[in-house]
Amino acid sequence: MKINDLLHKVYGTNPADKGSLQPKEALAYGIAGFGQNFVCTIIGSFLTVFMTDALLFGSVQEGGIFGALNGATAVAILMLGVRIFDAFNDPIMGSVVDKTRTKWGKCRPYLKWMAIPIAIMTIICFLPLPAKQLYSFVIIAVIYTVWSVAYTIADVPYWGLSTCMTNDTVVRGNLLTVTRLLCTLGAGIVTVFLPVITNGITAKYKYTEDMIEQIKIDKAAEIASIVDKQGIDYDKAVNSFVNTVIKGQEMNNAETLKWIYFIAAVILVVVAVPMFFYGFKHTNERFTTDDNPPSFGHNMKLLFKNKELLLIVLSGVLGGARMVYTYTGGLYFAKYVLKDYGGEGLYSIITLLVVPGGLIASLLVPWMSKKFTKKWTYIIVHIFGGIVMAIMYFVGYESAGALIVAAIGLVLLGIPQGVNNIITYAMIGDTVDYLEWKTGERGEGICFAMQTLINKIGMAVGAFIGVISFSVSGCDAETLTIESPDTLWNMLVLSGVISMFACAVPMFFYTITEKKQAQMVAEIEARKATK
Repeated sequence: MKINDLLHKVYGTNPADKGSLQPKEALAYGIAGFGQNFVCTIIGSFLTVFMTDALLFGSVQEGGIFGALNGATAVAILMLGVRIFDAFNDPIMGSVVDKTRTKWGKCRPYLKWMAIPIAIMTIICFLPLPAKQLYSFVIIAVIYTVWSVAYTIADVPYWGLSTCMTNDTVVRGNLLTVTRLLCTLGAGIVTVFLPVITNGITAKYKYTEDMIEQIKIDKAAEIASIVDKQGIDYDKAVNSFVNTVIKGQEMNNAETLKWIYFIAAVILVVVAVPMFFYGFKHTNERFTTDDNPPSFGHNMKLLFKNKELLLIVLSGVLGGARMVYTYTGGLYFAKYVLKDYGGEGLYSIITLLVVPGGLIASLLVPWMSKKFTKKWTYIIVHIFGGIVMAIMYFVGYESAGALIVAAIGLVLLGIPQGVNNIITYAMIGDTVDYLEWKTGERGEGICFAMQTLINKIGMAVGAFIGVISFSVSGCDAETLTIESPDTLWNMLVLSGVISMFACAVPMFFYTITEKKQAQMVAEIEARKATK
């Protein structure tokens, strides 16, 4: 079988209809998403770690630059505040997209216009600034806010573009399935390899318990000298000496981390930018309207007429913490709790464990949607995910057997993650058709702005819980120590359990089925034919 024939089967496209969506165009759309996720992931998963561990805003210090406010808590508040601010910019951007009229369409041109600004802002976010300085924090806070706005300007129209390319729910579902797989692959490459690189390069600066015991043996004479000269007891002398050695090495660790993240950001944007331009050049908009562009107020009214979309939004908000273990919280757990077993390098394994279940679930989404409908597929996998996380919570992490259970749980948690990554985009695409059927207006921009809003609230909640857990559990970025690993585990896992169950509830009231969507599209086409 020829590759092109295989791609036609994968996407469900018609090779005889040259005017409809074809595989080359569908792949171009996916490639743009692949590159986009290089940029999104290094910011979404690693900017918080850059701030806490490289710029040392996660260090425990007396009289710190934030006064009574812990540095890690300040980072958490920044991440939550900027991302929520950015999320509520999405409806505004959706309205801008719906008002856009260019020779390239209303969604495509933003891929061209925003690629370079996003690249520049991403690099500046990881500038190797001086550690533990208030002005460093302020610079990153400002640049990150600007980045979030620039990214929104590209992200909202990118996802809205899928409904402009085809109005066939099966083809669009297949398009989004493959695209989300490519997006996940792009994110996965960054998530898997960057911690391996940082861990490998900085390993010489980190100390395990065995290494600390060896220091005590090797430096026994120097420790004895401290006891004699300072007149303090032996245990205090040991702790003082060991902490001095470790603190000096951890400062070297932080300085090295700064440059690793900065160089990684440069490399990733250099690779990603051409993919934005490729997606712009090789896609087409077929299903748009040339009516007078709607106002923002009108678009907001349309939004509240789309009750099916609002149910998806509510579900997404409630599900904001369902995958907190894949954000910075999981990285902190590996780095601080499991440091004697590989440290942050284990975060790559955590990420990889989710892949098999996620990949299988992603590939089965079209079949599951046909067999059970999108609605019931979504509900079932999230209830399943909640049960899996509850088992992980009660088993714990403190023994080899418990860690094996946790590893199996992560594989199974790939199922709701894989389904969610794809099916919500397809469902929102269906609500665009629902809105046109109900009101005569499509509103791709405002509808898909809700998907990016959901994603950003998820990232906001994930980053906030991760960094707050870091702070509450007593992590110290300078000494790589943690006071209460149980607190970190409880906050990360229990939040996921609650979120998994909660996000399923609104979907019981969702009413669009595959049959109903086909009927709506047929009625829309019939109305257009009579005009």
